[in-house]
Amino acid sequence: MSMSVGNAGPSAEPEPMMEMNMTPMIDVLLVLIILLIITIPKANHAVNLNMPTPNNAPPPDKEPVVVTVDVDFDGTILWDNQVINNRQELEAKLANVAAQADQPEVHLRPNKLVPYKVVAGVMASAQRLGVTKIGMVGQEQFQ
Repeated sequence: MSMSVGNAGPSAEPEPMMEMNMTPMIDVLLVLIILLIITIPKANHAVNLNMPTPNNAPPPDKEPVVVTVDVDFDGTILWDNQVINNRQELEAKLANVAAQADQPEVHLRPNKLVPYKVVAGVMASAQRLGVTKIGMVGQEQFQ
């Protein structure tokens, strides 16, 4: 029993291999992958933050001075429950607040039915005159 491979003949030349030898190429790729894994820097999951330094000073003992400015549904402006008759009187009171070194807090409490232009006018006057401590306060907290 014999086995015949290819052309059996003394004059037949061996045919060249038509397939490329992949083993060296795979070896080179594996070496390159290992080098890549070694050279990649370690992932750092820490985030460096500049945190503020703690202030151990005690909070101020005095309560802040609060001025309430109510704007009623018909556009009437009340300064600490006293009716303001015109815009000049309101601006004079706001200028007085802005002139103080330690400004009181101005709490603006508009009615939900008042037109926005009235509230915007009060806020614009306060900003123009230099009032820095002004905030909108909802009326549901005070009734």
